[in-house]
Amino acid sequence: MIEQQKTLYDVIIIGGGPAGLSAALILGRCLRNVLVFDIGKPRNISSQHMHGFLSRDGENPMEFLNIGRGQLKEYGVEIKSNEIFRATQYDNNTFEVADKDCNIFYSKKLLIATGLVDDIPELEGIDKLYGTSVHHCPYCDGWEVRQKPLAVYGKGKSGAGLAVTLTTWSDDIILFTDGKEINEEERMLLNLKGIKTIDTKIKNLLGTDGMLEKVVLEDGREIKREALFFTTEQYQRSNIAAQLGCAFTHLGVVATDKHQQTNVPGVYVAGDAARDMQLVIIAAAEGAKAAVIINKVLQKEERDLIQSEVMK
Repeated sequence: MIEQQKTLYDVIIIGGGPAGLSAALILGRCLRNVLVFDIGKPRNISSQHMHGFLSRDGENPMEFLNIGRGQLKEYGVEIKSNEIFRATQYDNNTFEVADKDCNIFYSKKLLIATGLVDDIPELEGIDKLYGTSVHHCPYCDGWEVRQKPLAVYGKGKSGAGLAVTLTTWSDDIILFTDGKEINEEERMLLNLKGIKTIDTKIKNLLGTDGMLEKVVLEDGREIKREALFFTTEQYQRSNIAAQLGCAFTHLGVVATDKHQQTNVPGVYVAGDAARDMQLVIIAAAEGAKAAVIINKVLQKEERDLIQSEVMK
């Protein structure tokens, strides 16, 4: 199906997670014509609960998003489940986006809030544990496993760093490097913190009802652990920012200024796609901040247009 939208939206938001919905709420309350695209696959879709969000601590992430979507109806914000695969900026600062069915939509400003994707370790048994007793963020899930025997999966500096960070929550931590040796400097730091290291490759993870019980090694050893935190690569969920020529940092996130503005005029990014501090509450705050700035820019452009018409 091919549909060519005649409407010129004030803002198109790609991504309907905490950042995108928060921005849509503010912009909707500013009487802006807003269209949100979201495929319904948030980064924390496997998590049972989200934490660290004042007044929403412990809430189910999907329920949180459903409440947010419901609140947008009053403000006339449109939400589509289409996946956007292409975006173009024209000389007049109009943006054109197209979904996979070749439907085309237009806007004055573009906010990208598509977030990141975690490279989940390829460990047998992890799929039944991920989101319940296997996690990637200690600030999100560390309190629930405080003072328990923890496993950390990671290679090199990032693995050692995560293991050291987790000493805030537990003094019984083992770093599993899955066959990769760590350097002497990292080993000394881990020893100083009382963190054990196992270099043997992992065979599989064992657990019941989503709860990790053992890390099984290829040499036959079974190490009792009650939760595992991992650190691996992360990737942009969408390549729209790259298509538009946005700059990226050395961490692989989109570079933005303090107003969530990218180096491409009219393109804003909020949430995990632009930050290395990845918390739901921060993503929501960045979405709100981006919305306020976008509205102010639109107001200025509208004033400038009126002034130019008067001067004719």
